[in-house]
Amino acid sequence: MGSSRKWATLISFIASLFLFLIIIFQVPLFRAPCRVGMCSSPIMLTSSQLIATEICPEFIVRALLYPGAIAKSFVKNRTLPGYDELLKLYNLTNLKKGPSAIDFHHLEILAGSYLTVAGALMGLVRPGRMSLCGTLLIVWGFLREVILRKNANMNPMKGFYIHPTMSIAVLCACLSIRKDVRRLIRSFRAPRMEKSLRSKAKSS
Repeated sequence: MGSSRKWATLISFIASLFLFLIIIFQVPLFRAPCRVGMCSSPIMLTSSQLIATEICPEFIVRALLYPGAIAKSFVKNRTLPGYDELLKLYNLTNLKKGPSAIDFHHLEILAGSYLTVAGALMGLVRPGRMSLCGTLLIVWGFLREVILRKNANMNPMKGFYIHPTMSIAVLCACLSIRKDVRRLIRSFRAPRMEKSLRSKAKSS
């Protein structure tokens, strides 16, 4: 019993940490239309919405964007961006304020991005189901777009694409839930315990 709890805690922590790194370093998970043109990560989509709707101060958005900007500069072998240049770098300086048609057309992807970012940040302190709900909502949003576009005789993947890394994010979100991981470990151990009990009964 104790060992299953320890393993579940360890797996949950590693999965939560890995999901946090995927989100905060803006690993491309999808491609979808947004206020700045095309967004490839939940943080990019969330940041454009936070700036446009003026829900939170700009310094919070900069704090969310900065780790990903640093990671991109290392990957592309560029100089490190300045903290005050982040909004300009991500084309967030001249966004139209208020609600947009994109918000209502891709509501599942938008809401899923909010939940995924919030869940990844909170998961370092207390892992929960927020990230799992967010990632699944994003996947459903893309499936819905494909279905609607097929029914409208349009190119189902025009402007929309899910990267293979999205499956890793969903897996990490699943494994970050400690209770579910513990149940999974118990389900794997149950057949082994039954076999060991049967062998002991036969030997006695």
